[in-house]
Amino acid sequence: MPGPAETNPKVTVFIPVHNRANYVCVAVNSILAQDFEDFELLVVDDGSTDNTFETLERFDDPRLRIEKNEGNRGIPYTRNRGLELARGEYIALLDSDDHAYPKRLGRQVEFLDRNPDIVQVGSWCSFMDADGKMLNKVRRQPIDPDDIHAHLLFHCPLVNRTIMARTAVYRDYGYDLDFPRCQDFDLHARLSAKHRMANLPEILVCGREHPGRWTGKSAGLGRERKMAVARRLLERIGIEADEGELRRHYALTRRDEKRDDPLGHLDWTESWLWRIKQANRSSPHYPEPALGRSLGAIWALNCWHARRELGRRKAMARMLGSGLARGLPGNLSAKFLWAARRGAAKARVDDRPPGQP
Repeated sequence: MPGPAETNPKVTVFIPVHNRANYVCVAVNSILAQDFEDFELLVVDDGSTDNTFETLERFDDPRLRIEKNEGNRGIPYTRNRGLELARGEYIALLDSDDHAYPKRLGRQVEFLDRNPDIVQVGSWCSFMDADGKMLNKVRRQPIDPDDIHAHLLFHCPLVNRTIMARTAVYRDYGYDLDFPRCQDFDLHARLSAKHRMANLPEILVCGREHPGRWTGKSAGLGRERKMAVARRLLERIGIEADEGELRRHYALTRRDEKRDDPLGHLDWTESWLWRIKQANRSSPHYPEPALGRSLGAIWALNCWHARRELGRRKAMARMLGSGLARGLPGNLSAKFLWAARRGAAKARVDDRPPGQP
């Protein structure tokens, strides 16, 4: 029977890797143990200087393909190379230090097969620490395509490590080399102009949090690149935001952003969200009532963050006293709430190196 190298598998699982010898076995083993079997696992080593490449070469599985860049070319370049090399109809993304639950590929293939109008599907995500210990943290994102489109205006509502997408479409768009950080957010934003995206209300991937992650080392660059994406998304409805407005817009979904004047911040937030709503009426781009739901959620979040300075009662009164609160009930999706009741299953992390029983 021909192996994946001689046929076109349904799915290419793509893992870019750079100096992750301590973790890459977990990611690879989790894919090789998937219930769904019609896949190839493509790993592109981005010029590692540790023994990552040698560790990968020790795996003896025909589904695994290993490629290596000439030197360290960076994340966007490596992701584009993965797209060029992928043979699957679908491409599933996973980071080199993460774990995919056994049903991940099967669930997402089934969804994309049933929904040809959806270009990519993500999932919810649990987390573990550097040693593989589960953290009390789950990232639950919107599941409806219209809600995802509306939330893109404020943050990235898709977790990149959980994405499965249609390879041909991704290849047409590609990753922008000007985004060494947040290249996924930029890609989702560009896709959203013509394509629909979804999330499954299931925890299909367990991400790893550790001090060596690139995102933790490049927070300033991440902020700047997210603001660049936000600028373009606001321009779709005719809002030409200045730097101050972009910084405040970025801070709307970031609890750690310092607010010296909580009351003044709420005044600005309410005015800004109404401006977005009115601009979208004049130049419709973000779907209603999904935009109203997202504006209500952002408004409630910022009122909640102000509760310590204003007091809970005043913060609640301020939230409910705004017309923006009319969008809040729409966020109470029975499907979302029912799925959210389920906690994260423990990730059965397999960190054994190749050949070890």
